[in-house]
Amino acid sequence: MQSVRTGILAGGNWIIDHVKIIDKYPAQDSFALILDETSSNGGSPYNLLKNLSKMGCPFPLAGAGLVGDDAEGQSILNDCKSHGIDVSQMHLTKQAHTSYTDVMTENRTGRRTFFHQQGANVLLDKIHFRLEQSNAKIFHLAYLLLLGKLDTVYEDGSTGASRLLKKALHLGFKTSVDTVSENGDRFETIVIPALPWVNYLIINEYEAEKISGIRTCDAGKINPSGIRSAAKKLVGKGVRDWVIIHFPEGAFACNREGQEVFQGSVRVPPEKIKGTAGAGDAFAAGVLWGMHEEWQIRKSLHLGVCAAAASLFHSTCSEGVQEMKKCLDIGEAFGFIQSIETG
Repeated sequence: MQSVRTGILAGGNWIIDHVKIIDKYPAQDSFALILDETSSNGGSPYNLLKNLSKMGCPFPLAGAGLVGDDAEGQSILNDCKSHGIDVSQMHLTKQAHTSYTDVMTENRTGRRTFFHQQGANVLLDKIHFRLEQSNAKIFHLAYLLLLGKLDTVYEDGSTGASRLLKKALHLGFKTSVDTVSENGDRFETIVIPALPWVNYLIINEYEAEKISGIRTCDAGKINPSGIRSAAKKLVGKGVRDWVIIHFPEGAFACNREGQEVFQGSVRVPPEKIKGTAGAGDAFAAGVLWGMHEEWQIRKSLHLGVCAAAASLFHSTCSEGVQEMKKCLDIGEAFGFIQSIETG
């Protein structure tokens, strides 16, 4: 008898974030003052798994990826082990250093800008994933568009990532995907081919617009009907279960059966926000906890926005995240945005 699948295997970009708090974002040829700086986890799989560990999830966690055989690569492995994350599918390479990102976070607004060095992630390929050896329930892959060889487009239109996700589905995983907020035109050729092999697409409003071609913002403000139309279009492109779009005001989810749900963000006072880096990954951690436990979508989104709110209390991606109850308490303490017109 086949054993029941349990846990989350997350693979893709493993990054060290060098977070710098600056007084303002400078114009070109000008300068800004660095007020504080720290180093921490970065990249979707690293952030997601560490967040789930800190939240106290009751199921196994495992990572898959490639880091440099250097001090920062070893720090990633040691940090994962200290948080109970299985690193048996984490690989070391001497051909490149561990990937890193300089995250410039404006002190007053918490908004951030990323300067990324791909490092070892450029070499990541299908051989680094031993899916047959995993009994995880969910396979999370991110970030599409930043996956090096897995972003290769083949003659038949498929990509390395789409083939890997297809294999995961055939092995019995549920699959989850996130993308990077790239300012480019590769979304159609790299992201669209993966969608038929994705159960849960968790993206922000910018990525939703780039993938769907439907405007989700007007003059810097969320376009509710655009969010809804983009989500429905992506369902039509093949996503098997849920398209979930998160944005500052909350999150919107829809599925093939026509179910649509909005969950408002926590009303965190602006003066308490130390940074927004990692909020999307904290949201995804909460949502995937719920998906793993087969909760109703509204309950999953609720935990997602509460985890995202907790992450705002620190400039790094995961230091603000707390155990699940404390994340939920933040939502109770500050309340939620109540509604956004969704068309």
